[in-house]
Amino acid sequence: MKLKNIKNINIILLICIVMISCSEEYLEVTPKGTALEENYYTNEAEAYSALIAVYDVIGKQSRGFENMIALLNSGSDDHYTGGGSSSDGSQLQAFSNYTISESNIGTSYWNDFYQGIFRANILLVKLPDIDMSETTKSRLEAETKALRAIYYFELVRLFKNIPLITAPIPTSEIYNIEQADPNEVYAQIETDLLGAIPNLPISLNVANEGGRLTKGAAKAVLGKVYLYQGKNTEAAAQFAEINGTPGTTSSYGYKLLDNFSDLWQISNIYNSESILEIAHTDQSNADWWFWGGSADEGNSLNVMVGPRGYIRNNNSAPDYAAGWGFNVITQDLHDALLGDPRFDDTIEDLQALKDAGDVSFDESYQHTGYYLKKFMPLTSDVSTGGGASVLNYQQHTYMIRLADTYLLEAEALGGTGTRAQSLLDAVRARVGLPSIPVSIEAILNERRLELAGEGHRWYDLVRTDKAASALASKGFVAGKNEILPIPLAELENTLLVQNPNY
Repeated sequence: MKLKNIKNINIILLICIVMISCSEEYLEVTPKGTALEENYYTNEAEAYSALIAVYDVIGKQSRGFENMIALLNSGSDDHYTGGGSSSDGSQLQAFSNYTISESNIGTSYWNDFYQGIFRANILLVKLPDIDMSETTKSRLEAETKALRAIYYFELVRLFKNIPLITAPIPTSEIYNIEQADPNEVYAQIETDLLGAIPNLPISLNVANEGGRLTKGAAKAVLGKVYLYQGKNTEAAAQFAEINGTPGTTSSYGYKLLDNFSDLWQISNIYNSESILEIAHTDQSNADWWFWGGSADEGNSLNVMVGPRGYIRNNNSAPDYAAGWGFNVITQDLHDALLGDPRFDDTIEDLQALKDAGDVSFDESYQHTGYYLKKFMPLTSDVSTGGGASVLNYQQHTYMIRLADTYLLEAEALGGTGTRAQSLLDAVRARVGLPSIPVSIEAILNERRLELAGEGHRWYDLVRTDKAASALASKGFVAGKNEILPIPLAELENTLLVQNPNY
């Protein structure tokens, strides 16, 4: 478990993040443990910088090669990993074909979230003694607790059997940490979110606060936490507050966009449908040597899903930027979406364009010809700033949006009743589809079509016990692959126990 010397190095990580990059001169300074920490957390500006460092980890949804959306898409029935070959992106390939093991899993899926938790733990200890207004302090504490809850929710869903750490750990205790009962982890997540919600704002000034947590975002996460545990009544209550009357503007200011296409306009950030949004920029000058690290703020999913070697042969063809060809669409998802109004915003049939002579491209591994259009970049999106252009795409991604919570509430209501019907109808009406009788099956199918490629499908299959059936052809084994193996490096010389059947 790579938690060694966290007490000494975490503050260096915080400062390096705030400064965008760590200079060689700074890295040569020998850390002084708690004395260095005490010298740093002294005022509001430093507390805010530390909060930014806690927030930084949430960017893992779509930042770096080992981002969450690419991973979760790869494991679902809607995508193959793709890429250049069967060994390209080996950790994604192993999850896609269910040969994943303690030796080939990407360690960052464990380490990155624990890094966020460690930063949160230190900040929560230091906050009470920092000189600032109580109102500001309460908000920073609320955001930190909510972020810690989000990171634990990611970990417990991915690995289930994880250590629960809620305070800084002395180096001498690192190797003696044991895994907690998952119920204890969920209880801590609930405690953090319930403690955070009262002190979070309902709305933000997005010009200078965009991407920070709100009451609605924390409630949406709490609703998901409840639903994942089967606490449907509690989940429905949280979702109902943020959803309001289906199809109208809720008391939290959320409303479905009139046009599904507008969700994928790069300039349409922090819109009325966005509940929890991951911000990216083309101005961080991200480069290969720190790609996926704290100073990298580009959207990596864009270049990953772009078609390999893409060239348009006439001006009428889409002007996509070439990429690496990951997360190709399966024939099954193509057929499910064919004829649906959301198809053209979700899937690009490049094979049809190639057959017509309009474009050329190199086939991805497990080629189907279908690509994830929601995140495919255009040449006009390519950064002209510093760093590596392919690492500096600026498209934001949605971690939670309103259509997601509409359908989750309908599910929490048991897929029956007038309100569940209205929630399902609102999602369908937005794209011009007629009402269909509400049911759990109808809701899950709507989630598949509405949220395709956004990283939700694998979790939906696992939590509804449909994964073994839907993913059998990919090699999924029931009683094993519902969770990931703990990376080997985290097990060595520790008391951690590998997950069952790995």
